[in-house]
Amino acid sequence: MKIKKIYLPVIITTALAVGVLIGGYLNFSAPTANFSSNASKNKLNKLLDFINNEYVDEVNTDSIVDITVNGILEKLDPHSVYIAKNEFESVAQSMKGDFVGIGVNFYTYKDSVAVIKPIAGGPSERAGIRAGDRILFAGNTKLFGKKISNDTLFSKLKGERGSKVELTIFRKTENKKFKVNVTRDLVPIKSVDVALMLDNKTGYIKINRFAETTFKEFHQGLLKLKAAGVKELIVDVRNNGGGYMERAVEIADEFLKDKEQIVKIKNRKGVEDVSNATSKGSFENGKLYILIDENSASASEILAGAIQDNDRGLIVGRRSFGKGLVQREMPLGDGSAVRLTVARYYTPSGRSIQKPYNKGLEEYYGDFEKRFENGELYAFDSIKVADSLKFKTKKGKTVYGGGGIIPDIFVPMEGKHGDEALNMIMQSGIVSYFVFEELDHERMQFQKLSIPEVENKVIKTDFYYDGFRKHLSKSGLIFNLDKHKDKVKQYLAAEFVRQLFDEQHYYQLILKEDPMIKAVLEAAKK
Repeated sequence: MKIKKIYLPVIITTALAVGVLIGGYLNFSAPTANFSSNASKNKLNKLLDFINNEYVDEVNTDSIVDITVNGILEKLDPHSVYIAKNEFESVAQSMKGDFVGIGVNFYTYKDSVAVIKPIAGGPSERAGIRAGDRILFAGNTKLFGKKISNDTLFSKLKGERGSKVELTIFRKTENKKFKVNVTRDLVPIKSVDVALMLDNKTGYIKINRFAETTFKEFHQGLLKLKAAGVKELIVDVRNNGGGYMERAVEIADEFLKDKEQIVKIKNRKGVEDVSNATSKGSFENGKLYILIDENSASASEILAGAIQDNDRGLIVGRRSFGKGLVQREMPLGDGSAVRLTVARYYTPSGRSIQKPYNKGLEEYYGDFEKRFENGELYAFDSIKVADSLKFKTKKGKTVYGGGGIIPDIFVPMEGKHGDEALNMIMQSGIVSYFVFEELDHERMQFQKLSIPEVENKVIKTDFYYDGFRKHLSKSGLIFNLDKHKDKVKQYLAAEFVRQLFDEQHYYQLILKEDPMIKAVLEAAKK
């Protein structure tokens, strides 16, 4: 298996990032600033004044300040971060749960804006826009045949709620061009991907981050599953880097009995804030399983820790990331902000699951590589934790602090040692892009097929498998896929179904062969 070196950092970064940098903070309003005068502050102010007034060349002091702020924060901890003015809106929007726009998923494909799929019930779908359509103009602004920045593109498609934009559309399947008016509206950014029944008693809910709307989405999904007769529930927070701690507390409250502790927060002054469950839980008695992996962090770990320490359910998967620090977002007055670590959190047994960060950022984020090298992604016995950090759950089970949540049921990474890159590739945008291209050639034929027919069309022949192998090769990614042929076909079929139908049917296909789901279903029989 060979990968061009230029792609390797992208693959590894994709596996590790997943929101960990921005995940896990309190949604408190910023405190009133009380900055007393001191020598250090005066020194920085004087230096900036000297540069502004006396330096020989023109200098953008804003950029100098940005560098200085980043440098200061890097000396604190890995999760105290600066959010520049030009990044703040997109970061805030991702955690808000919705935005105002036209409601399409799209690629800038070759020389045009190609619609992957309009968002269900959104403005574009209501206006009649379909998957595969090209957006040629937004008003009089040409969006094809030239390189257009994402910022420019988004500025033309987003706008005030209720405002209209006239789009010129080319529909390839009908070879026609037409204009349509789209009224911009709120478009949800889902943080709960899906809530579905795996069988007649087992429900499954996938949470991708903890945003403002997560509890509302989760609760709606849980009520739907209860109406379907759910008796056992799987909550999947794999690759969930965190977000608002309060949302994790609210979800834990659905499972825990009145007054059971969920999490404790302690600040630098030793002031504690304890969150306990209420009597309002909607699923306090059925079997419960939380799926975690090495990219589950912060709020995901708060949820998993609360369930494990109260002996409410089983944690399934691999050791989580290990982020036990809490951030508060503080505006800096110019549109930028700092997300500053203001407290540590502790699970109900009293453990901090924060892994050490005293050896610098490279060592901290290189922890994944260390886990890979020592074999803990493949063998439970290879997990290394400090024996001195032992704690007891409510019923006396031993758990450990100091570096993530260790699962009750260990499930190794799929494939053999050395297959990690393939696993990452199959869950990346490369698969989505390939499938879109194939649909772009054959959309009319595929649209006539049912879900089982689409699945058979992809799985029963090698046509799309061979095409995907060539696609990887053109992208500079060279794999020996043959020993993974069935898995590759399953992912390809699921992506075809996602783009043609919906997320729910995608997960129904993917989860059939998911090792962690299989482990849960096996445990449930005992």
